[in-house]
Amino acid sequence: MSASASASATARRLAAAALAAGALVSVAALPASAADHARPHRPKVEISNVQYDSPGRDDHSNRSLNKEWVEVSNTTRNAVNLDDWTLEDESGHTYTFDHYRLAGRATVRIHTGEGRDTRTDLYQDRRQYVWNNDHDTATLRNDNGRLVDEESWGHDHHHGDARR
Repeated sequence: MSASASASATARRLAAAALAAGALVSVAALPASAADHARPHRPKVEISNVQYDSPGRDDHSNRSLNKEWVEVSNTTRNAVNLDDWTLEDESGHTYTFDHYRLAGRATVRIHTGEGRDTRTDLYQDRRQYVWNNDHDTATLRNDNGRLVDEESWGHDHHHGDARR
């Protein structure tokens, strides 16, 4: 083997060793950064359930209206003041929370019809259905108008595909 062939073989081995060392360093750094991003951001207050199609015939009775509801849950241990928060549908029907605190790890059900507000059930006091059975979006916003959570149903996920 000539001196130059031996030198280039040594250079290749050194380059391979340097690359391997670099790979080890980046692998060692990976778990720390992965751990930082491992915690998914979960909203403190979220729309946890929607009964948009009240069971039975839609006869516009208060009983039927109140079987249409949205549940809002607090996922934290601390109470959250929902005063002036809003729950809105795609058509702009808006319910505004009034002097209501949602306890930690608690859920409140917001009914469409008329009723007496309690800690676990609130009423929009409407005489018409709000949530469309075929498709709609429930949007929850805080008292600053910022989006907190939304839940959609029935929307066609192939908007641009007219051939179907």
